[in-house]
Amino acid sequence: MGAEKDVSAGRGPSGVARRAIRTTLCACGAFYVCLYGLDRPVAATYALFAVVSMAALSRIPGTGGQRAAVLVRTLPAVWVLLTAGTFLAVRTWTAVAGMLVIGFAIAFVAAAGPRAAGAAPGLQLLYILPCFPPYAPDTLGQRLGGATFGLILLILAEKFILPEQRGTTYRELVAGAAGTAARFAAELGRPPYTLPAAEVETARKTGETLRPLHVEEAERPAGPGLRDRALAHTGLGARTLLGRLVTLPPPPPGEPPHRTGQQLLETVGRSAAETGALLAGTGRATAEADALRRLREEVREAAARESQPVPAVRGRRRAALLEVADAAVAFATAAELAVRGRRAPLPPGTDSGRFWYAGRHAPRLWWHRLAAHAGPRSVHFQNAVRISLALAAARTLAGVESLPHGFWAMLAVLSLTRTTVAQTKATVRQALAGTLLGALLAAVVLALVGGHTTVYALILPLVMLVAFTVGPVRGVGWAQGMFTLVVSFVFAQLAPVTWRLAGVRLMDVIIGSMVGVVFGLLAWPRGAQAELHRAVALLLAREAETVEATTAAVVAGRRDTAPDDRALQLALSLAESAYAQRQSEPRAALAGAPDWQAAMITGHHVLWGSRRLLARAGPDLGPGNGERLSGRADGVATRMRGAAQHAATIPSADGAHGAHGAGGAGTAAVGPAAGTGGEGGGAVQVGEAVALSEAVAPSEVVAPAEFFAAQIWLDSLTLDVERVLAPCHAPEEAEGGDSTDAPASRPPRSA
Repeated sequence: MGAEKDVSAGRGPSGVARRAIRTTLCACGAFYVCLYGLDRPVAATYALFAVVSMAALSRIPGTGGQRAAVLVRTLPAVWVLLTAGTFLAVRTWTAVAGMLVIGFAIAFVAAAGPRAAGAAPGLQLLYILPCFPPYAPDTLGQRLGGATFGLILLILAEKFILPEQRGTTYRELVAGAAGTAARFAAELGRPPYTLPAAEVETARKTGETLRPLHVEEAERPAGPGLRDRALAHTGLGARTLLGRLVTLPPPPPGEPPHRTGQQLLETVGRSAAETGALLAGTGRATAEADALRRLREEVREAAARESQPVPAVRGRRRAALLEVADAAVAFATAAELAVRGRRAPLPPGTDSGRFWYAGRHAPRLWWHRLAAHAGPRSVHFQNAVRISLALAAARTLAGVESLPHGFWAMLAVLSLTRTTVAQTKATVRQALAGTLLGALLAAVVLALVGGHTTVYALILPLVMLVAFTVGPVRGVGWAQGMFTLVVSFVFAQLAPVTWRLAGVRLMDVIIGSMVGVVFGLLAWPRGAQAELHRAVALLLAREAETVEATTAAVVAGRRDTAPDDRALQLALSLAESAYAQRQSEPRAALAGAPDWQAAMITGHHVLWGSRRLLARAGPDLGPGNGERLSGRADGVATRMRGAAQHAATIPSADGAHGAHGAGGAGTAAVGPAAGTGGEGGGAVQVGEAVALSEAVAPSEVVAPAEFFAAQIWLDSLTLDVERVLAPCHAPEEAEGGDSTDAPASRPPRSA
């Protein structure tokens, strides 16, 4: 699967070769037309570097068509950056100030998702290039024209030259999961009313395919827009529905299932199938989802009118069926938003807090995403600060020391700075070795060829093709060495040069590399490692607080249709971004680490369940039932806080500790081993949850439906926390089950 993903994403050998061919054709074609055809060396320079910046320095994921769409949207930003750089080059201090502000802004936009993050390095270079002397605002037209010409060629090439086949989309993956859920619902309606072990394993595997880590980067719904948010919500809804179906308790032994419950389960199956067809593009109807919403409310109202006492087994099954129905309704609602966007109205009675983004315009959603990360605890904020300070320092050195071709030093900062100081040091060592060898070879060629520009024009396409083919495959050393040859042969055609140009290139790369190392050491040197520990620990602590507060409100019968859960939402957002960056950083096996993403899924379950229970809280549960439910909630919250302590204190892969410094996690915080089933649970875990519930609930209780709804919610959270801690009990499982996933072959830059 890894090889397929690399090829489709343009990072495997065949994908790299296709991209190298397109880049070489566009860069050399635009350069030669402007230089030799139009005699516009300024336009030629900007045409070539615009192509190189957006095709080679940037790493926009996806197929050629997807990248072309991103390039079209970034054209206005390119014009703004070229204009700003041209006018801010009037003084060193203005250029440095611009680098601080613009460099931070470009890098920070990476919070908007993989495509924005992939385009950011190229956009940085398109500000860096014009912000260097000479200060020549009269050439702005040539600069804009050359860059636009080069990018138009690149857009056309991405779209039509050596097109790539798109892989499986996230919508298709979720549609497949919907079909699985529909099949499960049908099977649960037949004796023995439980799923066999093989289907439980199918649920686990299906849930795993929807994890962002296992989805091609270009297909991940990670953007701030409405459809991306809704599609991510849809994937989580599908995983939740599968999990609720797997853990659905059977009817009492010897008794047939209640007719209303069977009807609810059948409608869930039809709604899931309908939602799958909507996502797959083979259907447009939503009638079954609407029918499920009505039936769910009818069952709730009937439960509220039912006479007491209620057998615990019956009450628990009905509450579990309502949980299944709620998951199916949320799944259908999110899917309709993902497919229809702002044209999809929220059905009456829908939790507007859960789908807060529905109907919102793109600027507001972008602002919401960026504002959530505007603080030092966000890895996106940290990366933006690191790269903007490093670029500003390099620009200061270049201006004060009047470095010839000083933008090469900034290009070295941009291309070699990584999110951890260990990565940056390793990258710099390879880059300097490659640059040294490339500079020696370039010096020999420049000395032998001299001013015969025709020779450089003939060999440039071949050298560029090799550079952009070999560099991404063989590593940063090869990339820097070959790129040294490329820039040497480019500048040899723009003005008379000597072999000393290669030495200037080497000096600039050394200066830029040292700047990158210094700021990598000073600004959050461990990247996402420490932040992930801290963020997940905070998230689990917030989850525990929400569980206790929600249970207390249910016990007291306090209804709240608009709870203030912003702290939990913010903790969830920060944890997800830290986890996403952590996957791109090289990591050693870390025994005993929790399942990081399971903690985030638990956060969503806490958030959704809390809102649902608070919106329908009923009468006071009374002292007996209230004590039982409060005791159950205290146990779940204690378990969550133990998991938080473990996440915060377990040593990270580099030997340092999490947010609270040194100290082991302690076995008391983790507790006894539990089942290790993944999303969807397993038979052992289901049995444990039932046993825990029966320990606190007698066979006959006098309680409203809210008691059983809260109890089922707490049971599901018990399973969630066990999944978070499952790798902690299996030393061979490292990094929360992610150790089997190889780190990215080319770690992303801070930008």
